[in-house]
Amino acid sequence: MNKWEESYLREELEPRRIVGEILWYGFEAIKLRLADCTFYTPDFAVLTSDLRLEFHECKGGLIRDDAIVKFKIAAALFPFHFLMLQKRRVKDGGGWNIIRDLVPTAAPSESPSERDAKRVDP
Repeated sequence: MNKWEESYLREELEPRRIVGEILWYGFEAIKLRLADCTFYTPDFAVLTSDLRLEFHECKGGLIRDDAIVKFKIAAALFPFHFLMLQKRRVKDGGGWNIIRDLVPTAAPSESPSERDAKRVDP
């Protein structure tokens, strides 16, 4: 766990768990399959008190393009709430900015396993 992830856990997740907004969270607890040999592991899987599963991605300064692409693909494939957050500088008040908030509008048309079942290997 890097310093951004530790900070997010300490400042956001654990206080929300203590007051009952979050039932459980796990660091890199779930790995999502995006395609053959391509996976996305969100920083935190979070189970909210209303039993919604969310995935939280914590970022520091620079955010690489491939991280954003995998994040968006995962949000398109899976019917969960995906949040990408960026640490605010102390001189800007600290805390976290939500830079991507992707909420599922409907269940995906097919899961990765259903797609694989349809595929015919040569």
